[in-house]
Amino acid sequence: MTAAHWDQTYAQGEATRSWYQSRAAVSLRLFDELGVHAEHSVIDVGGGASPLVDELVARGHGRLCVLDVSGAGLRIARDRLGAAAERVEWVTADVLAWRPTGPFDVWHDRAAFHFLTEAGDRARYRRVLAAATKPDAVAVLATFAPDGPSTCSGLPVARWDAAGLAAELGPEWTLVSQAQVEHTTPSAAVQPFTWAAFRRV
Repeated sequence: MTAAHWDQTYAQGEATRSWYQSRAAVSLRLFDELGVHAEHSVIDVGGGASPLVDELVARGHGRLCVLDVSGAGLRIARDRLGAAAERVEWVTADVLAWRPTGPFDVWHDRAAFHFLTEAGDRARYRRVLAAATKPDAVAVLATFAPDGPSTCSGLPVARWDAAGLAAELGPEWTLVSQAQVEHTTPSAAVQPFTWAAFRRV
């Protein structure tokens, strides 16, 4: 998950990004189900050029952060937002090495966690997740489902179902919602995703 790899992937254009979506519809639906409102702070982990931040800015969220290892991905989102980008904290960092600046109400991760194929890296992720959230916080994760692809952008992935994600996050997080969603890539391939939402106890 090096910055150079992802910067190069972004440089190849939108059509090569299998994760591309024009609107973060599933994320927003889960946020609505979970009662996420404008007063809640949100961090989008691995957000890159995702349109989720646009939607959250439009909803009036006061504290927003987008974290990604790729500065190129973040620049796309910043340029798209224009002046509204000033309302967002942009962090170019590997989430496993990042030190949170304060707790968030909502942790969102669409398709970053499944690149953590080593148990040690997942343990580091859990430590950052714990440091970046507080009791009653919400975490929304989306990964390739068990019948999804075994690689993405030339890298291996770990595939998960909701129960597996719950076991991996541990007893500090309660599974409150789950869904199986098929994502259609720009090249018209269909990728099964597991979506799972958790609340911190």
